[in-house]
Amino acid sequence: MSYLSPAIASLPAAWRDVLAAPALAAQLQAIDARLAARAAEGVAIYPPRELIFNALRQVAPQEVRVVILGQDPYHGAGEAMGLSFSVPAGVKIPPSLRNMYKELASDLGLAPAVSGDLSHWARQGVLLLNTSLTVEADAAGSHGKLGWQLITDALIDAVNAKNPGCVFLLWGNWAQGKAERIDAGRHAVLKAAHPSPLSASRGFFGCRHFSQANQWLAARGRGEIAWGIAAAQGSLL
Repeated sequence: MSYLSPAIASLPAAWRDVLAAPALAAQLQAIDARLAARAAEGVAIYPPRELIFNALRQVAPQEVRVVILGQDPYHGAGEAMGLSFSVPAGVKIPPSLRNMYKELASDLGLAPAVSGDLSHWARQGVLLLNTSLTVEADAAGSHGKLGWQLITDALIDAVNAKNPGCVFLLWGNWAQGKAERIDAGRHAVLKAAHPSPLSASRGFFGCRHFSQANQWLAARGRGEIAWGIAAAQGSLL
């Protein structure tokens, strides 16, 4: 039984067309077989299979306004939801996301959010994409060599080629390594340190990427992102 097919079938046609390329279809088949085998062995895989492609469901490649790249999903039970940096409402806000909220407060004066669910961003055309789309329970990076990068690089390439112009927020050395895939003549490429506690004070805090993204989008008639999530009452920050 296919592990990935139901999730792929639910995607917008433009993303399905990208994934249907022969090399990608073959890679997905190999990933599918490995995930099915691990699941049959009783290994917990995150996010739940119906959320593996969650980042792609909200917006077609040509409609993306901002791209925020992560590495792999959270590996704790109930945390991963298929959106980079995001956790479901009610789950404790992870450290990197707390720092993103702090930068939002400094940059745009937004009250600290009570929720770590970034679906509100995704629905506005913010592509919250991890390079690896799955992970095993309590094993960070466990699917880093499963073959996902061929798939997610192709997704980045699709946005680069088909989009009239969006903002790529590249935080940390790993994300910045994707800059060579992006046409900086058509897209805005903003670079900063990663928001993790280990590096946020070395160039993430004060980067003002959220306001810069909005300024760039507004100047091109693409509208601003409403970055606010929730009011400060009961904040988990």
